[in-house]
Amino acid sequence: MKRHLNTCPAKNNVELFMSASELCSQKFDPLVFRSLLVEAIIKHNLPFNFVEHEGIKALFAYVCPDIKLPCRNTVKACVLRMFKIEKQALHNLLGSVEGRICLTLDLWSSQCTDGYLALTAHFVDKDWKLNKRIISFCHMPPPHSGVALCEKISALVTEWGIEKKLFSITLDNASSNICFVNILRNQLNIRGLLLMNGDFFHVRCCAHILNLIVQDGLKEIDSSVVKIRECIKYIKGSEARKLKFQECVRQVGILDSKRGLRQDVPTRWNSTYLMLNSAIFYRYAFINLGLSDSNFESCPSSEEWDKVVKISKFLGYFYDVTCLFSGTKYPTSNLFFPKVFVIQLQIKAAIDDCDSFMNKMGDYMRMKFEKYWSDYSLIMSIAIILDPRYKLHFVDWAYTKLHGVNSMEYKNVYGTLTALFNVYSEISAHLNYSNIPMNSTPNHQTESGDAFFEDFDNNYNGPNSVEKGELQKYLDDKRLDRRHDIDVLSWWQMERFHYPILSQLARDVLTIPISTVASESAFSIRGKVLDQYRTSLLPDTVQALLCTRDWLFGKGVYAEESANVENLGENIINITLEDNISSQSSNTFSHDG
Repeated sequence: MKRHLNTCPAKNNVELFMSASELCSQKFDPLVFRSLLVEAIIKHNLPFNFVEHEGIKALFAYVCPDIKLPCRNTVKACVLRMFKIEKQALHNLLGSVEGRICLTLDLWSSQCTDGYLALTAHFVDKDWKLNKRIISFCHMPPPHSGVALCEKISALVTEWGIEKKLFSITLDNASSNICFVNILRNQLNIRGLLLMNGDFFHVRCCAHILNLIVQDGLKEIDSSVVKIRECIKYIKGSEARKLKFQECVRQVGILDSKRGLRQDVPTRWNSTYLMLNSAIFYRYAFINLGLSDSNFESCPSSEEWDKVVKISKFLGYFYDVTCLFSGTKYPTSNLFFPKVFVIQLQIKAAIDDCDSFMNKMGDYMRMKFEKYWSDYSLIMSIAIILDPRYKLHFVDWAYTKLHGVNSMEYKNVYGTLTALFNVYSEISAHLNYSNIPMNSTPNHQTESGDAFFEDFDNNYNGPNSVEKGELQKYLDDKRLDRRHDIDVLSWWQMERFHYPILSQLARDVLTIPISTVASESAFSIRGKVLDQYRTSLLPDTVQALLCTRDWLFGKGVYAEESANVENLGENIINITLEDNISSQSSNTFSHDG
């Protein structure tokens, strides 16, 4: 199949609505049609036998009587062929990446409990845009031990030719992952492929840790939250109750009722937050229902409503931070330090709160926080320094707040930044030396003479002298306004001529993802499970569909996970008010899920 992106240019909306005469004047190209058909099947997650449906056959026959639809096996073969073409294109792209590549690893399972391994590469392209690509979604048979995972990942990074470009790998906190990453780091260090002996290679998934912290905080959930849950269950109980509640909504003057009522799902704490948030919006409608319906006994008291508001506000910050941490289209490593710092302050405030239910939540969260984040990540501290809105001043200020003036933590961060910058300086000096033509300068030194002068090269014209200029200049220059919303990578792209070495360091550090999953999946404590259709396919076919979909359309396996989250946890009850309630009774509530 020809390179379909060249032969099948994207159509704009105007072209899609051309007149019938214009459409008929176009010459039908069966290769273009087949390529578009395969793309549509991949993009919209359609089954291969889509082309064999009678209605589809009739539709295409009407549009073009001479059309010959391929069978399901032919479609499958086309998908596999397209996968190979796009894989080679991505291989070439990764080979051309100038900076380091960061990985994230996720384990999935099918509905038949077959294991799958999702490996994603994150990198900054030549235009300084952050990219992510699923480079493997392969079958991972048991055991899922550290050794087995290491063998699999080592083979994959070698296959893709990126073993010399690795900077970090972000993992959740499974014990097998700890074992695996230690083995892999040792193997890469033996070959001298990691910077700073791999000190920054292992990154813990922040969304996973944050999820654990909040789940612990909700262990002893307050009775007021239970009452909200019962309220929504009561309204869901019958059509008459839904209509009665809708009437109460109108009576209290709530005009914007499209926000809906949400029922939570036990395995997703974000759904509890969304449930509370939606219930607060309809607070006075619930109170009105309690006055008019004698059977409605679970309406919270005024004091309980105040508790719900307090809990919702508290959870709201964790919800927003989790979504922020799980972004894939913007750098996240520079978000870690300030957000975790404020999380620590929020937990402390809950512990010091006058309400006992907040104290309990805060205590549980503090214990989990200290287990994982008692020491702030060094590489994430460096990431915030490389954000021109914060720099070293913020780290100094934050550590002074936490540990007092001249803390060892601050000195450790500054020393590590300097050491890492020196590594990049040495790499840059080596590359510059390698690019000097051999005949550009006569060389009359003997080999022993060259070795003798290496001390001079390294100590008087090497990375230390560069560091005192370039790094210190950046640190001394005035910060940007912290409140400005900037694209950090774009800023470094514009400043790369002023900071040629530091910009390379910033590019690589800002590539590090601090979450293994997209934001839609970050709130689940369940394992990730393939849908029924993909479970029925062979592993190689699953990989071809998911990877090609990600490469062509930026829609990976998490796209369906997003839809499942929406249906499960959010849009349980959707209220739409019309002027005539009785005439709309059949459409008043919609159930998605």
